[in-house]
Amino acid sequence: MTLLIFYLMLAIGVSFICSISEAVMLSLRPSYITMLEQKNAQKAALLKKLSGNLDRPLAAILTANTIAHTVGAAGVGAQAAVVFGNEYLGLTSAVLTLLILIFSEIITKTIGATYWQALAPTFGVLVNWMTVGLLPLVWLSERVTRLISRSDTSVFTFSRDEMKAMVKIGEQEGLLDPKESKIVSNLMKLHKISIESIMTPRSVIYSASADLTVKGFFEQHANSPFSRIPIYTTDQDEMVGYVLKTDILLEQAKDNFDANIIDYKRDCIMLPDSLTAFHAYERMMHEKSHIALVVDEYGTVRGLLSLEDIVETIIGLEITDEMDAGEDMQALAHKRWRERMIAIGLDPDTLSRDKK
Repeated sequence: MTLLIFYLMLAIGVSFICSISEAVMLSLRPSYITMLEQKNAQKAALLKKLSGNLDRPLAAILTANTIAHTVGAAGVGAQAAVVFGNEYLGLTSAVLTLLILIFSEIITKTIGATYWQALAPTFGVLVNWMTVGLLPLVWLSERVTRLISRSDTSVFTFSRDEMKAMVKIGEQEGLLDPKESKIVSNLMKLHKISIESIMTPRSVIYSASADLTVKGFFEQHANSPFSRIPIYTTDQDEMVGYVLKTDILLEQAKDNFDANIIDYKRDCIMLPDSLTAFHAYERMMHEKSHIALVVDEYGTVRGLLSLEDIVETIIGLEITDEMDAGEDMQALAHKRWRERMIAIGLDPDTLSRDKK
């Protein structure tokens, strides 16, 4: 009877540990390992090594589980025949199968999948020992697996669709505010949005002639709501850069009224109109530029792009400040914002209600 109980506990106990280990290993995520590095770098490194070649620990777990089931079933069967007689072998097999199913599969997989974050550091060490102890069998299993799959592709991939689904679930469960969810979703669309759909068209670019003096500039543009104003030579196709209104204001304070504003121009980067908003943002940040001219394949100016345009696209809200006091400028800003929201598939009317 003692041997019967021993073999029964061996089959259930080892299978219990193996099933939890398998569930924990399959639940590991790179984000969790990165977070664990800040708390326990040693165990995080171990989990990173195991998850980096997941076939090996899984092979060790399944090998140990199979051995436990085989030895346990054989031992229980043999001892049951001695204790109860051969006529009870069928009943013994049925009871053993039921016990293994409940205590070594259903319960353990649920525990492992639910509490994997708490169990991962401990079971990572256990799985590592198991992998080392069963290395010859693991090696054989790896050879067979590679012959079948012939692929070095990682078991885990993290797609953009999964990210979108996580954001949606996070909003549904209350982990993310609806506005936060929209920002993340808009960020993920940024690589698909052409800057042509969010730029200020050439026809409404606020610009100044490069021939103006400091005095002439303020006579014509003193009430301009813009701090960076593109300047041109003959027409808007001949943009040569931009001036900072504060630079011109400083020269006016120095009584340099006759100085030409082109002397204070700053270079403006050029972006092809085929560029996406994501790559435009990267380029502008790298160049430390707040505005950029959008040109076509022939170098003709199509419009003007600002970091504000990109930020508005990301957050899904129209940005205005006290300098946008003019009714016409606010109307233009609102129109451009609506066009950007429609371009990324959002309803501007719904966003306006959310903003309020």
